[in-house]
Amino acid sequence: MLRSLHSAATGMKAQQTFIDVTSNNLANVNTTGFKRSRVNFQDLMYQTQEAPGADAAQGVRKPTGIQVGNGVRTASVQKEFGDGAVRVTNNPTDVRVVGQGFFRIQLPGGQGFAYTRDGAFQRNEQGQLVTSGGYLLDPPITIGTDAVSVSIAEDGVVSTQLSNGQNVNAGTIQIASFVNPGGLKALGGNLFQETPASGNAQQGTPGTPGFGQLQSGALEMSNVTAVEEMISLITAQRAFEFNSKSVQASDQMLRELSNLR
Repeated sequence: MLRSLHSAATGMKAQQTFIDVTSNNLANVNTTGFKRSRVNFQDLMYQTQEAPGADAAQGVRKPTGIQVGNGVRTASVQKEFGDGAVRVTNNPTDVRVVGQGFFRIQLPGGQGFAYTRDGAFQRNEQGQLVTSGGYLLDPPITIGTDAVSVSIAEDGVVSTQLSNGQNVNAGTIQIASFVNPGGLKALGGNLFQETPASGNAQQGTPGTPGFGQLQSGALEMSNVTAVEEMISLITAQRAFEFNSKSVQASDQMLRELSNLR
């Protein structure tokens, strides 16, 4: 019964993590470029009372054994990088990655680079494209103050038209890809950071093999489906209740034992 109390406690803890992750998914259902998280569980070590295949009698082997588990644990919380819904904005500096790839962002203070799927870029006081948090796009793209229109092609080429009718190439937006994007570290602010698990970033031109294309005038929204998350939330809540019932049942059995005379 002490084992059942421990197993039920691990189940309650695991379902609490499930609810925390699902709640965060729902909270970011309208966050640009957000990627939902998924919880993976593993069962804990088993106590083997009789090994499978043990001798039951001379020349006879048991087809199964007796193994009692000790509960569950959270193995990982991984990001799912499937494409999110498309929101058409008709703003030329809003850019969506279609397929694989991340925008590379310069972090302030020489902290290196971060990566994002949020392409809601704006111009700062110097005409440079920055994220909504003010971080510079890398490589930098500068749009002059005399530009009257901006266009971004599928291959990342940024073209501007000046007031005198002249067309100017302002640079090319490049994107980065990873062997294992699930290994990226989430920093918040729609930013991810490279880790040994993700592998090194591979920078390339949009539309080339291994890299997605760009779509100007649109944004990638969250890939969270509210209905599915609500179902997951209800399932996790019921599983938590079932584990709490196991605690109550074990407690009742211990109480009965303590009352024996």
